[in-house]
Amino acid sequence: MSYQKPIPLKTLDNSPYWDAADQHELRLQKCMSCGEYAHPPGPSCAKCGGTELSWETFGSDVKGTIYSYVISYRPFLPGFQDDLPLVIAQVELENPSGVKILGNVIESNHEEIKIGKPVQMVWVDITEDRALPQWKLL
Repeated sequence: MSYQKPIPLKTLDNSPYWDAADQHELRLQKCMSCGEYAHPPGPSCAKCGGTELSWETFGSDVKGTIYSYVISYRPFLPGFQDDLPLVIAQVELENPSGVKILGNVIESNHEEIKIGKPVQMVWVDITEDRALPQWKLL
């Protein structure tokens, strides 16, 4: 069965992020002027406006804690009806600290989801050449 959900598009600004995700690794954009990490990535730094940007790879052992979340009991787009209830979480990374990444908490009892709970990033292969970063409770 083919993947039925929307597939995030690669753009000039985010392709290094998605290329790394497809290899099951995390790569984040970093401003060379102020040293801040930017996620989601963009054409310039959201903090200082600098345009000298680089990319740092953090590998595949990515951990964080749930910063915020919502539990959806209704499919908001076609293809999500079999994932209900769907836990959508903003996760604050352990390294680099302060960076927050949005994703689904999968394979967990939604009643166990709490702010501050530790999670591990996992990658779900959705096509032959595309993977989505998601989260699992530790």
